[in-house]
Amino acid sequence: MRNRETVPLIFIILVTALSAWISFAPGGQWLGRDVSVRLGLDLQGGTQVLMKADGVVDSELMQTAATVIERRVNGLGVSEAVVQLSGEDRIIVELPGVGNPEQAIETLRGTGRLEFIDTKGAFLQEGTLVRTTGNPNPVIPGVDPNAEPDPENPAPTVPEEVYESITDGRDLDTRQVAIRVATNDVSARPAVTFAFLGQSASNLATFSAANIQRPMCIVLDNVVFSCPVIEAALVGGSGEITTNTQEDAERILNQLKYGSLPITLNVESSRTVSATLGANSVQASVIAGLVGLVVVALFMIAFYRMPGFLATLALIIYSIIIFAIHKFIPITLTLSGIAGFILSIGLAVDANVLIFARMKEELRAGRSLGRAIESGFEDAWPAIRDSSASTLITSTILFVFGNSFGVSIIKGFALTLALGMLLNLFTAVVVTRTFLRITSRFSFAQAPWLYEAGSSTDTDVRDQRTA
Repeated sequence: MRNRETVPLIFIILVTALSAWISFAPGGQWLGRDVSVRLGLDLQGGTQVLMKADGVVDSELMQTAATVIERRVNGLGVSEAVVQLSGEDRIIVELPGVGNPEQAIETLRGTGRLEFIDTKGAFLQEGTLVRTTGNPNPVIPGVDPNAEPDPENPAPTVPEEVYESITDGRDLDTRQVAIRVATNDVSARPAVTFAFLGQSASNLATFSAANIQRPMCIVLDNVVFSCPVIEAALVGGSGEITTNTQEDAERILNQLKYGSLPITLNVESSRTVSATLGANSVQASVIAGLVGLVVVALFMIAFYRMPGFLATLALIIYSIIIFAIHKFIPITLTLSGIAGFILSIGLAVDANVLIFARMKEELRAGRSLGRAIESGFEDAWPAIRDSSASTLITSTILFVFGNSFGVSIIKGFALTLALGMLLNLFTAVVVTRTFLRITSRFSFAQAPWLYEAGSSTDTDVRDQRTA
């Protein structure tokens, strides 16, 4: 076996083995990474939230808010979420399979404004809603500011006192927001690190240096998170917020790291959505995929014989690799994504059909088997390249369209189809070609009927040990 066959074969075996390991990893864990199958809202249910902007807004502000919400959703680890505008002042968010809907809602609607305030030495209770010079008119959670007052059930009010803001949330350096173990904490609780820039960093360093052993309250969206005692000057405007749970740390991280909302959003309604398709549809889709794979395999073997059999092996390898990619990235499976996956199976043999048809022509023209194999790939490549490029262009247009209009279902279909097409090029051009080169050197593979080449090429096909 020559190097041009040995090296690709070793690479194919390694990639296939690694993909099979990921695809069939026990417990959905691969080297400590979660590679379990992720299902979308239509297959497993989830939460749907309708949020309304507070006050007068324009389309640009709403689009910016929707973008921030989508980044926060991605930070929550929720794939295939739908974030789209509804009317002039509402945003619809669909979260498939969220484990804690209330926490997710709080993360979505929080404006993400982090402030340090001067309380003149006073300790404020955690959870207290306060006015600050940075935001003197906060929205009270759960209270509609436009609703008429109810004398029997008066709404809670915010204290009149306005605390001076030491920092401005706009100066927060989101690149340095991260979760780590709290410094000098015997309980090893999680903490969120932060850093301010510009004037806020100078103000924080000056204030902390002048108020050692005095409290300085940390306020997130006008709600007091904690009032720690200053132990040392916060030089450079950096520090950390110690939390009690990992969930609290992740909520704060997402609110701070993925940008501040330019407007205040109130939750107008939220509801739990049951799976519209569920496990039965997943099972039916898997069966449809297997049936499609078997039908395509039978067609290839019946019409192209030995090359068709090798193409079927390549198609099995293709299915293992593409499934591993879906689990590793991960790509959440929705019905549209499964449709794209099944469609890519059919597209995966298009290139082989072009190649094998060209091989037949070469063999019937009296070419040697080795030369027919090489000519089949070389002559079919322009058509394969152009058809793949057109499919990728279509997938890109669909992805951009889905991204622009917040339709994640279309994005999922486009991404699945594009990945399938790229992997199709690998299996057709590398895997099938390597298999054909290797088998053509064995005597049992020299029979003309294995290539449906006709009797006129008997002598040429058998004498192919050096091509």
